[in-house]
Amino acid sequence: MRGLLQGSAIFVGLPLFQRALNGNGTALACGGVIPKRFGIFFWGNGNRPERWIPSTDGETWELSEELLPLTNVKSKISVVTGLSVKVPNLLPHTSGAGGLLSGMTPLSADGVESFAGPTIDQIIAGEVGGDTLFPSLQTAASDCSGESWNGVNSRNPPETDPYALYERLFGPTFRLPGEEGLVDPTLGLRRSVLDSVMGDISTLQARLGAADKARLDQHLTGVRELEERLARLEEDPPSLESCGRPPTEPEASYPDIDGRPQISARSRIVSDMLAMALACDQTRVFGHYLTDPVASPLFPGATAGHHNLTHDEGGDQPEVHAITVQIVAELAYLLERLDAVPEADGTLLDNCCVLACSEVGLGQTHSIDDVPIVVAGGLCGTLRTGIHHRSYTGDNSGKLMLSILRGMDILAPSFGAEDAYTEDGLSEIEV
Repeated sequence: MRGLLQGSAIFVGLPLFQRALNGNGTALACGGVIPKRFGIFFWGNGNRPERWIPSTDGETWELSEELLPLTNVKSKISVVTGLSVKVPNLLPHTSGAGGLLSGMTPLSADGVESFAGPTIDQIIAGEVGGDTLFPSLQTAASDCSGESWNGVNSRNPPETDPYALYERLFGPTFRLPGEEGLVDPTLGLRRSVLDSVMGDISTLQARLGAADKARLDQHLTGVRELEERLARLEEDPPSLESCGRPPTEPEASYPDIDGRPQISARSRIVSDMLAMALACDQTRVFGHYLTDPVASPLFPGATAGHHNLTHDEGGDQPEVHAITVQIVAELAYLLERLDAVPEADGTLLDNCCVLACSEVGLGQTHSIDDVPIVVAGGLCGTLRTGIHHRSYTGDNSGKLMLSILRGMDILAPSFGAEDAYTEDGLSEIEV
């Protein structure tokens, strides 16, 4: 306990309470050495709802056709169906993505579309990202823009080159726990140069108008983040037992094969890197984007691009269905990699929440009702797993986001705005 006595801080120790122990009588890892993590796995163009939604609810559910690749992690996921994105569906694909991930109606001006506020990953990164080298990571398995936003007209582009990502995460400055490594001797100089520049800021600010002051503030925020990253590069890495380098290095490039991008190969090598980046506590927040909304890459076995097929293929769209199964297989690989990393009494996946989603349900109609959602990982025992929860009343998707924020120990009073606003979480997935 902390308090003040005659202007001085005092600290009083407390005994170990039973509530801080798990069923085995051992101290819970989360909130201590092992942190909570959050990630997004996103793909564009939705699904076939009739082949996605499990036929039964609750704990006695079975995987549907499109969810079958998740067999090995079924007990560690919850499938949430029937949620509705409560924003006006005026911008095909953008309304669903912005409404789901930010809880706000996206903006459009002069043909340029933008999210109206930060996405959930950046809300979380703003709270927990300051403790790691990378406040958040954005990665992609194809040449896409991603759906991570800081706010209006401020998108966080993902790294689309697996080799560049490897160099960034596990290049010359990376050190394993207990490993001395080679720290760049110029880091200290670079930090001191930045510090000296900051001394003239107040003089400069007095000469600037409001717009230029805003630009300067945005720039200085980036400078401060750079300073913090440089400082962390000089620190010893945390002593996390499962920290290591990925099992294989990526190829120098992943060119298209017969006009088809190597989405699976790129996604899997990036998943290997993300697992180790989390295990080494280089970051606690990530967004992995398989494809963009409206993107039309040629998937294996498909006769046309994905987005085109969602509109042009007839009948029950077997090729769209087959593509969705391939997408879920990439999600399964990521989750299995996280689940293969031991942490305390469980695994890395147990200490994570991975939100897997798309921006529409049925891509053919751009529906933002019944968007596909999988919530993976128990987030240190705060989220239920092994269930299918279906809302039969079109619950606000923001409720799920608020539950995730609170599961990450962020005391958020609400999520979203206007019709998407909610002060209630989705209690059915909370422990």
